Formats: sequence, structure tokens, C-alpha cells
Amino acid sequence: MTIHWRTDRRELLKMGGALAGLLAVPKMAWSAEGDTLRLRIDADLQVLDPKGIIGGLDEIIPRCTQISLIRLGDTRDGNQAMNWGAEEIEWTSPTTIAFTLMEGLKWTNGFGPVTAEDVKFSFERIAGSDSAWAYQFEKFDHVEVTDARSGIIHLKQPFKPFWVITLPYYGGHIVCKAAVEKAGGSYTTEIPAQCGPFLMEKWEQNQKVTLVANPDWPGPKSDFSRIEIYIVTDDQAAQLAYEADAFDFTRLAVSAAKQVKTNMPKGARLIEAQSTRYAWLTINMNSPLLSDIRVRQAIQYAYDGDAVLQGAYDGLTGRAAGVVQPGTAFAREKNHIATRDVEKAKALLAEAGVSNLTLKLVALTDSTTQAIAQIIQSSLAEAGITVEIEPTEEAAYWALGDKTQGDTYKTLELVLMNFAGGIDPTENLVWFRPDQIGVYNWSFFDSKEFEDLYQQGVVEQDDAKRKAIFNRMEDLMEDSGGFVFICFEPYIAIHDDNLQPVILADGHPNPTMFKKI
Repeated sequence: MTIHWRTDRRELLKMGGALAGLLAVPKMAWSAEGDTLRLRIDADLQVLDPKGIIGGLDEIIPRCTQISLIRLGDTRDGNQAMNWGAEEIEWTSPTTIAFTLMEGLKWTNGFGPVTAEDVKFSFERIAGSDSAWAYQFEKFDHVEVTDARSGIIHLKQPFKPFWVITLPYYGGHIVCKAAVEKAGGSYTTEIPAQCGPFLMEKWEQNQKVTLVANPDWPGPKSDFSRIEIYIVTDDQAAQLAYEADAFDFTRLAVSAAKQVKTNMPKGARLIEAQSTRYAWLTINMNSPLLSDIRVRQAIQYAYDGDAVLQGAYDGLTGRAAGVVQPGTAFAREKNHIATRDVEKAKALLAEAGVSNLTLKLVALTDSTTQAIAQIIQSSLAEAGITVEIEPTEEAAYWALGDKTQGDTYKTLELVLMNFAGGIDPTENLVWFRPDQIGVYNWSFFDSKEFEDLYQQGVVEQDDAKRKAIFNRMEDLMEDSGGFVFICFEPYIAIHDDNLQPVILADGHPNPTMFKKI
């Protein structure tokens, strides 16, 4: 299967919807009032409840409409933690964190002030639940409310990463207890009560989300009174739309970096940075076609990592040796199968008695992922393995491996995956635990040793011991034959030169922190 991507200006104008409208309206200059920040995101929202959010726009909107006790700054500046919803917050012991909420925080829809009871409710409803973010609260015990705005977070065991993987992120967003209970205990796309610096005004499905400044917000004011988030799935279309002054910020396909640098649009700046987003090939060990480890190893040996790095990433990043970010104190030095060997792949298939093997490869529709898929298709063909690529839109893609959506997760064969990584290695390794089978562990990797090591790693305080633990976990992943580690993706974005964006460690922008310059 060969997929050709072509989007020129003529095709762009045929797309209709929000994008056609964008191109028809010239960008207005900044004004003293009514300033609008316009961002492009590549996929629509799905769930805004922190208990069920998936990422992307699901995460960006709550950063605007809700609060977390702390927040992180730009990943390029070291992910500095700072107070946000909390006026005061500090570790008072290895297992306790005391906080006092910012004075004046208020819920919409008549639900009154934001209270410590809301913090208690928000954390305790996720802890021990079936939420994907329950892992963030594994060492969490309870919140002790000491007065209307203050409380103490109690942990079961010392767990320093709680500060950076829980409090500022997905599960750390505070929801209104009364409003959520009135809504039935959870919600999807309509937020029952908001308290952040912006309010979600309108959602035009698959087109646009509009946020407006919250007049009751007591914290630092944004440089903008309005945020418009445009949903444009195609990277090439988004680039052309940016050049037509359709928005002020958009992430670009990696393959566009060289061309954009050569022909930089007037008044634009390019962001080139290493991100925490890691990509890998999932090999489903549960599939009858892949149950023999020799077949899985054949795929690992046939994989052409150099071709992927050059063809899909323009040589802007290197091969990953795991899911812990390279260049950090915890990074694994090298893969066990580090050199491509097609003849070895053929020999392993012959030894397993396998011939004429045809596998389905599920891959998202963005240009980079499809480029990787086509290179994998070509490289495995050299070893005698036929790969059929199944391009899949984001909403349908995430449902495939979700056991709550049916049994499709059992029938997957090969899947190209990438996740937004975190600051602490446990954030990246957590998704491959046995309890993530049918959630995000689509390889059916099931290792008791891996789970035991994870539990050791989250409480270990010595960095050298943590590195040994994490590296051994990555060894187990590779040696299972269930994974091919691809890379940590470069982050490429373009923005107006009078704009200072803030990019978080998960690779998503935080529009509440964008500044005019």
C-alpha cells in the first residue's frame, strides 16, 4: 500500500469548513482591547473531565478553564514549577504537602468559591479508579481539609515525582465537587463549572474552540482576552494556513523544518527543540502471527532505523534506546538490537517456520507517522514480511486498544505509537505495566519483574539506583520482542515574532502563559 500526500494551495482552498473561512479573513493587528490569540491543534477534543482526558486539546483546554495547585513553565527553560491555584504550597515532610488556595477563586454557574474540599474530591475520585491517570496517585493516601482554602496532601510513601507528574498535570486539575456530582459524577465535552483564567465559550466540532477571559479570575491576567483554537489535522494544510495569516502559532511536520528555514515567512519565528515525545513500534505478542519471539525479533532486526530517522525526521533526532529521554541522568545507553541485519531477520523467520507473513500496521494519518509506516513497510519487505498500512484518524485510533470499546485490542498486530513524555522516567514507563493491557499497553507486554521494578523505582530516592532500575525495565521491554524504540521526536513549530509561546514537557502549548513581545 502506497500513500501519497499532496496538499497545495488549490487543494487547501477545497477543504472548506473552518480552514476556508480562516483563509478568507485577513489577520487583524493587536489592539488595545479584544486581543485574540489564535492557535492550531491537530485533533479535536474528546473528554474534558480530568478523570478521562486523553491528551492534546483535552489537556490544553483544562489548563485554561480549571486550575492545578502548581504549574510548570516552558520545557526549554527547564520545566520550572511555580504556584498556580495554590497561594502557598510546600512539602512539610517526605509524605505530606500543605497548600492554601489562591484567595478569590470562584466557580461559574453559581457554585461558589473553590475550596479545599474540591481539591480533596478531585484527587480522591481519580485515586484507585479506572482512570488512565490513577497511576499518578498510587502513592497518594488522602487530602486532609484544614479550613475552607487549606489542606494537607498525605502520601502513603515518599514519592518526590508527585510534585511534577501529578500536581501540574492531567489528574492534577481541580474540578468542582458540587457541579460534578450534579452532572452524575463525570462529564465529557461540557464542563459543569469552570474557575480558570479563561472560560470555554464555544465548541465547533472538528473546527474550532473559543475561549474568553474569565472576568472573575483573581490571578495574573493573560495578555489576551480571547483564545481561538483551530482544529486542522493536516500538517501541510496548517503550514499553508499559517503563511496565509490564519493563525499565530502552529506545530509543523518535522519534514517542513528545512524548507521553512530556507523560506521563512515574514514576521515569523521557528521553534526547533528536542521534545519529551517518544515514538515506538508496538508488536502485539498476543497475536497468533506474532506469538513466536523469533518472528518478533525478525521485525526488530529488519527495522531500518537510519532510514526512518533520515526519511521521516530529516536527521534532526537520533535513535532512541528506550522510552526514557536521552541526555538525561536516567537514559539507557544503547539497544540490544542496535544494528540492522536483514539476513538475521530472514534466518529467524525460517527457524520459526514462517513464510509469506502479512501483517497489518495501524498508524495515525499525520505526515510524519505515515512516512515512518511506509519506511517500515519497505524495510520489512526486504526480509519477506508484507506490511499493509491502515491509516487511522485519532479518535478511532485510540479506541482500537481500549478494552472498554470491545475486543479489537486483542487483534492488533503492529501499531505505530507516540506518547507525550514527562519529566520523571516513571511517567514514560508506567504505560507498559501489566494493568495497562487493554488501556495503553497494546503489545500485551506482561512482566512481573517489570512491575516489581516499577514499584521500586517510584519510591527509590537514589538517582544511580533509579537509573539501574529504569534501564533494566527497558531491557525487559526490548528483549520481549514487543517493541522497537524509534526516537524522541523533535519539536517543530512556527509562530509570529511578536509572540512568546510556552511549550510544556508533554509537547502541548499552554496558551494561558503566552506573552506579547
